[in-house]
Amino acid sequence: MAATSLIPENLHDLIAQGEGQRVEFKRSLAELETGARSVTAMANADGGIVLFGVRDDGTISGVEMGAQTKERVVQAVTANTDPTLYPSVEVVKLGEQIIILVTVPESQDKPHLVQGRAYKRVGAADVQMSRGEYERLLLQRQQVEFDHQLVKGATHADLDEARLEWYIRQRAERRGIRTPTSSVRETLINLGALVEEKGELTPTAGGLLFFGRDPQRFFPHSEVRIARFKGTTMGHFIDSVDLRGTLPEMIDEAERFIRRNTRTAAKVVGFKRREISEYPHEATREAICNAVCHRDYFMDGSTVRIMIFDDRIEVNSPGSLPPGVTIKNIDRKHVLRNKLIANYLYDIYYIEKWGTGITKMRGLMHEHGLAEPIFEDLKSFFSVTFYGPGEKILNLIPEEGVVDLRELGLNERQIEALRLMVNEGVELSNRAYRDMFAVSRPTATRDLRKLVETGWVRETGKGRSQEYAAQ
Repeated sequence: MAATSLIPENLHDLIAQGEGQRVEFKRSLAELETGARSVTAMANADGGIVLFGVRDDGTISGVEMGAQTKERVVQAVTANTDPTLYPSVEVVKLGEQIIILVTVPESQDKPHLVQGRAYKRVGAADVQMSRGEYERLLLQRQQVEFDHQLVKGATHADLDEARLEWYIRQRAERRGIRTPTSSVRETLINLGALVEEKGELTPTAGGLLFFGRDPQRFFPHSEVRIARFKGTTMGHFIDSVDLRGTLPEMIDEAERFIRRNTRTAAKVVGFKRREISEYPHEATREAICNAVCHRDYFMDGSTVRIMIFDDRIEVNSPGSLPPGVTIKNIDRKHVLRNKLIANYLYDIYYIEKWGTGITKMRGLMHEHGLAEPIFEDLKSFFSVTFYGPGEKILNLIPEEGVVDLRELGLNERQIEALRLMVNEGVELSNRAYRDMFAVSRPTATRDLRKLVETGWVRETGKGRSQEYAAQ
């Protein structure tokens, strides 16, 4: 059988890198069974290649080719997988040896079984999926959105009318959406939070997460875990809490936690006190909103985690990026995982517009004088990392517009008096000025009049009650 033409140099480089998440070596066709398992594991993950005729150490052993060899490889996969996988199989000649290259794209029809079992690729190993992982992928394949699912055991009474009223008020204030005149029951049905089926009213998952009296009763994994660690590693923590409640409540509380566990710096610039936060809070809030909105709620063993360190904030959201979305196109391609939840958050202005969050976070960090956030798809979760200024936090406050007061003709007495007025709120009379600097009345009068001329100081009162204070 003739060998397919492929660039040997590229394949040699690939083999030299060794086995990994997307590369598997099989010594010979005697390992067809485990090879089919690797093909299935890769299809259930992010794809890869399986090379027959290469030993574990990268040595090329080659395979013996016959008239039906290629068909045997194809058959080993197609006959043992469900849903059936149809991999690309090529015969490649490397020097004097022939190897078989099986290319496996990430499947849009996963999960696949091989001989009745489901595997996923983890590093260089094929690991059997848990039942929960398999069921989650199966539900995704059936295109059942988590937030639209009816929640067994939940009733209309599990939805809180007060939380619904808050949402309606927020929606009216933020989006100008008219307050509905329908009943609470009809409003919840119109919002998709409650579904009438066979004469019974059942809440949806999205409805419970947004309007539920106790959402974590039904979805314990929907809580948000947040901690402020000491130092730059996950060791001892200074403050920690597991947030419970509806999604808006947890978003707001997480923002308050970050505010109280990060620094605010202040310095006097141009005799005006200027303050700046360690991070742009609007950016970190955006990351929290995205995490609870776009996370994979089918992963019922994982929660949104927010970790604050001395040098950074990490926001981790369970689940990989949706199919078709990558780190490279994340700011251009938008696939909503939880449309109902996204609609609710948009209505109350917790998210501005679908797909703008990544660009917004980058812009806010840049405006704050910090590096852009780092986005990582780590397969089991999506991570956003904000690096802070460290000990250079005061550098975030710009010095533009600072005036050299000596160039305006102010002497040391006047500069000190101005500092006291602006920064400490001191009000000085002529007598107080004379006593403070041991000068005569005419000198004090001239100094104070000059300060008034700068525009930074104003006169209050007249005669003996006359005083000078900062504008």
